[in-house]
Amino acid sequence: MDRRIARGLACSAVLAAVLGVAGCKDTTIGADGPNGSGDTAAGSGPVVSNGRAADPLDNPDGTKAGLAAITSSAERAKAVALIKKVATKGRGPKTGYSREEFGAAWMDSASNVPFAHNGCDTRNDLLKRDGLDLRFRSGSKCVVMAMTLDDPYTGKAIHWTKAKATAVQIDHVMPLSYDWQMGAAHWTKAKRESIANDPLNLLPVDGPSNGAKSDSGAASWLPPSKVIRCSYAVRIAEVSIKYDLPVTSPDKQAMLTQCGG
Repeated sequence: MDRRIARGLACSAVLAAVLGVAGCKDTTIGADGPNGSGDTAAGSGPVVSNGRAADPLDNPDGTKAGLAAITSSAERAKAVALIKKVATKGRGPKTGYSREEFGAAWMDSASNVPFAHNGCDTRNDLLKRDGLDLRFRSGSKCVVMAMTLDDPYTGKAIHWTKAKATAVQIDHVMPLSYDWQMGAAHWTKAKRESIANDPLNLLPVDGPSNGAKSDSGAASWLPPSKVIRCSYAVRIAEVSIKYDLPVTSPDKQAMLTQCGG
C-alpha cells in the first residue's frame, strides 16, 4: 500500500475516534463549565466548504448557518449601500458597564429574537445552527458535546469537544461593551437582553480570534481571513440598523472599505 494512503487511513481512523462520528453514542466528554463554556478543540485544519454558510445579505434574521464570503460586484454594491445606512457617533464612556447589564449569559428568555423560549440556551442554539457532525449529551437534543465548525474568522475547520478550553467561543459581532458605549447604556434591560442573545449578532468562532477582538470595532479589528471581511462588515451593519445602534465614524469607514466603498 502506498505510504501516503496508509497515513491518510490512519489519520481518518483517529479523527473518527475523536469526533465519535458514524453511529457512536455520546459518553461523558467532560464537565460543563459555567454557562456551558467548557470547551476544547480536538484539532483544526483548512476548511473544505460544505455550502451551508449563508450570505449575510440573504440571512437578515441570523437563523441560517455561518457567514459566507461576499465576492461578486453586485453583492458588494448591495453591501456598500447597506453599510451607508448605518448611523455614526462618538464612543461614549464605559462607566457602569458589566456583562450582567445584558442579562444572564445565554438565557433562553430574551424577547423578540429567534430561537428564544425553545428550551435550549442561546449558546447551544448557535452551536447547533453552525456546527457539523453534531453530538449531543446523552438524552438531550440541546447540549452539544462535539462538532466540527467551519470557522469564518480564520478559514479553518475546528474539531471541537466540550471539555476545558474555550477553543470555540460565541462572538457578539457588535460587542456588548461597545453597544453600551454607543447607546445601550440608556436602553431597557429587555432590549439589552435581546441584542445579547440575537442570532443576528452571534457567531461561533475560533476562541483566540474572539479574544483578540475583545470589544473592538471594525477600525481596530477584522477577521484574519480577508475573504470574509466584507461579510463581517455587513453583519455589523445589519445589527446596527436593527437596533438603531450607531458605530463610530472610523468603524463605518473601515466597514465600507472592506466592501470596496
